[in-house]
Amino acid sequence: MTLLRDHDLARAFDHAAHTYDRLTALNPGYRSDLLRSARRLRLPRNGAGAHVLDLGCGTGASTRALLRAAPRARITAVDASPGMLRRALAKPWPATVRFRHLRAEEAATAGEGPYDAVFAAYLFRNVTDPDDVLRTARSLLRPGGRLAVHEYSLSGSAPHRALWTAVCRGVIIPAGTLGGDGALYRHLWRSVLDFDTVPAFCARLADAGFTGVRAVPVAGWQTGIVHTFLARNEAALAAEADR
Repeated sequence: MTLLRDHDLARAFDHAAHTYDRLTALNPGYRSDLLRSARRLRLPRNGAGAHVLDLGCGTGASTRALLRAAPRARITAVDASPGMLRRALAKPWPATVRFRHLRAEEAATAGEGPYDAVFAAYLFRNVTDPDDVLRTARSLLRPGGRLAVHEYSLSGSAPHRALWTAVCRGVIIPAGTLGGDGALYRHLWRSVLDFDTVPAFCARLADAGFTGVRAVPVAGWQTGIVHTFLARNEAALAAEADR
């Protein structure tokens, strides 16, 4: 099947926005795993004084995880789908959280940043050029800034691929099809199978200039399917020190 990209994918998310939270709630651990990844940023003092970018915030589940992990941080959340953003904006938020309608690739030219940390959940397998978005994320980070990517990135083992397909065909795609969004959820199934394995995405992060790259699995049934990727912008810190 052909994966949805750019405008077509944003339109598909727009259409699915009204049921998206209900469908993700069917996934045991969906929100707790987001929180676990957000906490792995290890922002000091509960994020006091930090400005954090939630890149590809969707309906705000990742933003909520960031807020719980770093309640004293200032958070800017961006997404390409107006429909998903409307769902996010309909929820209660403190004044320290704001939302913007931006594609990930546009964030660097939108007068945003620099940021102390960037969090990106379920984003990179859905963009046309992951390398371009990684370069954007790094350009938005302060020297020494932290990156956490929460992503469906398979370990590479056949059992993990088979489990993901079984869950999608047995639960996710049928549930999405009932709401008229079968094409989106078929895309989401296939995008995971076609995306980088864990070693490949770690290499992609290193190629983009990030340092200290490591991958940490999540718990539960998604072990080997969802990982937190952690990295830093230390190269920029070293370059600044050399000036």
